[in-house]
Amino acid sequence: MITTYSIKELEHLSGVKAHTLRIWEQRYAILKPNRTNTNIRYYTADDLKLVLNIALLNQQGHRIGSIAKMSKGEITAKVATLGSSEFRFEWQINQLAHATIEVDEASFEKTMATCILQHGLEKTMLKIIYPFLEKIGIMWMTGNINPAQEHFISNLIRQKIIVAIDGQVVTHQAHSKHYLLFLPEGELHELSLLFLCYLLKSRDNYVTYLGASVPIKDVKSVVTYKNPDFLYTISTTVPTTSQLKKYLNELANTFPNKTILFSGQRSRGVRYKLPSNIVILKKLDDVFSFIKRHATAKI
Repeated sequence: MITTYSIKELEHLSGVKAHTLRIWEQRYAILKPNRTNTNIRYYTADDLKLVLNIALLNQQGHRIGSIAKMSKGEITAKVATLGSSEFRFEWQINQLAHATIEVDEASFEKTMATCILQHGLEKTMLKIIYPFLEKIGIMWMTGNINPAQEHFISNLIRQKIIVAIDGQVVTHQAHSKHYLLFLPEGELHELSLLFLCYLLKSRDNYVTYLGASVPIKDVKSVVTYKNPDFLYTISTTVPTTSQLKKYLNELANTFPNKTILFSGQRSRGVRYKLPSNIVILKKLDDVFSFIKRHATAKI
């Protein structure tokens, strides 16, 4: 099945306004979209890659008139030079998007290896992977990537984070804290939890990692044995918005003497009062601040 995009979808994915895309077509003949039987423009994956590359060159000061004189191969080569010499984050994000569209593991591995080598996993996640996942989210919502493509790229990222976690040499300090990490029952989006595990271990904290889809009764049994300082859970899609308050209250009541940290996409919609032992961390900055604040503090 050939993936196609409307001009509006191309606008969302590339950040280039639809009227600008039309100018590129009409004035510079950079794009040559196909048309349906009813004369509606549609674009291919190759068109998307071309627009992403043109947009990046344009952002770096290259005039559209000059870009229009280049062949597709010359545009790709020019962008690759920008990426390798100046290491533009946006270029790396685009490369990952290309790899996802084409299910190209070799391209993904090369891009990720370069990013991690030059910047380390933490900066790669913050500056490249999270913005990339936002772009993939748009592609998913518009139906322009299928479940196989999403699983392909998610599992490759997952593997990289696990390798980085295994490579951590943790030196526990006198005041190192113990975090118990888990996802709510039914929640399977594990990348953020894995990255959190990496962040905590890289800062010499103790971590007990339970992973995805963990019932509260199972969390309770581990808390009995491990007695962690903090419980941390993340919600992307589960519980549903209507069930979230009930879930958080159940956690608070089950563990009244524990501080329970909660973040993820669902946390952004919390506008109601919760028990005092529930701490909502809506942004990554909130997560970093909390970890830093408690790194040496006695509880």
